[in-house]
Amino acid sequence: MKNHIGTVCRNVAFASCLVAGLATNSFAGSVESIHFLVPGGAGGGWDGTARGVGEALQKSGLVGQASFENMSGGGGGKAIAHLIETASRQQNTLMVSSAPFVVRSLQHIYPQSYRDLTLIASVIADYEVLVVNPDSKYKTWADLEKAFKANPGAVKIAGGSSRGGMDNLVAAQIFQAAGGDPQKVRYVAYDAGGKALAGLLTGEVDVLSTGLGEVLEKHKKGQVRIIGVTSVDPIEGIPSFQSMGVDAYFANWRGFFGAPNLSQDKVDAFNDVLKKMYDTPEWEVVRSRNAWTNLYQPGQEFKTFLEKQENILGSLMKEMGFL
Repeated sequence: MKNHIGTVCRNVAFASCLVAGLATNSFAGSVESIHFLVPGGAGGGWDGTARGVGEALQKSGLVGQASFENMSGGGGGKAIAHLIETASRQQNTLMVSSAPFVVRSLQHIYPQSYRDLTLIASVIADYEVLVVNPDSKYKTWADLEKAFKANPGAVKIAGGSSRGGMDNLVAAQIFQAAGGDPQKVRYVAYDAGGKALAGLLTGEVDVLSTGLGEVLEKHKKGQVRIIGVTSVDPIEGIPSFQSMGVDAYFANWRGFFGAPNLSQDKVDAFNDVLKKMYDTPEWEVVRSRNAWTNLYQPGQEFKTFLEKQENILGSLMKEMGFL
């Protein structure tokens, strides 16, 4: 209940205050409730995004109630199929997803694509980075670029995704943009980001390809050194590859999709509360806590962004023999 209501409560009857409080919570936003469908287990990036957005929407009073459902299986395919098959019962449901949705659709890990759902909006971006040990011989991107061009096989690059997965593709995209051969990237796949980081810290590999949010705090503490980020502009003193003359941009967006054929009124209502969320202090707490970058792209803007990312990744995957 809002603070100003508490002040009024000291001066009027309790029943009147209760009505005022309920009215404030119910009508602050255009959506009474949202059910967040998470296509993976608790604790992952999708889960954190859904719960973070839900937290901000509820605490700010923009949404009356938020519920969460984790549905693992098929790399996200089980939840997508569920949303499609039960569309008539999912009018208040938002499914969270991210860039692997595009990659896995291209790989036919599941038959659906974003075109089979109703696009709502992207909400955040977690840019990718290349990371080295603090005492690595690669002090800068120039050092790493020079070593790769001299002998690509001597540079072992780790990631928490499989070969052909996002960490692999982003590393390849960066070296390709710098004039290197993406097929010559020596990628070492780990089955989780934490294990890939451990491989870097123990010296099993030379470089880690991962999300900025996964290593930013370690970078600030001097436990690792980030040598470049795939954003347009530098972030917190970390140079972007573009600022270093390498035209490599990649945003691991996270956003929301609705059931197929969701009404335009529902789409507009969801976008209304998401857009308003960015101006709330409750969202800033969540965003800064997770080192996210705001990336609000509703409707057609989101579709155009996805089509461009699909074309870039699809072309790269074909060149590398993954399609």
